[in-house]
Amino acid sequence: QVHLVESGGGLVQAGDSVRLSCVASGRTDSSYVMGWFRQAPGKERDFVASISKTGINTIYVDSVKGRFTISRDRARNMVFLQMNSLKPKDTAVYYCAASWVGGSSGAKYPYWGQGTRVTVSS
Repeated sequence: QVHLVESGGGLVQAGDSVRLSCVASGRTDSSYVMGWFRQAPGKERDFVASISKTGINTIYVDSVKGRFTISRDRARNMVFLQMNSLKPKDTAVYYCAASWVGGSSGAKYPYWGQGTRVTVSS
């Protein structure tokens, strides 16, 4: 019903900045909380950040506070994740997701993108 496609990932060096993008198609007339999650090889998919339906309220996992910024453009059906001061521990596949209720649990997000890989080298 809702298709999400991420882009912007790649191979970067520690300290670099990258902005990930997510574009939604399909039933984009509905209002969703949008979230970013990430998954490192062999690990669980973890919550990174979310933004409210209006774009006013944001939530971040402690490890990215002050470095990452989530934003959205309702008119373009897009969500962004600006990542500054990247660290090797940020290396993961990043996914955007849509939810009616939000939260930090991936189970609350029924729609997911295919992911975009970010590799941060030392």
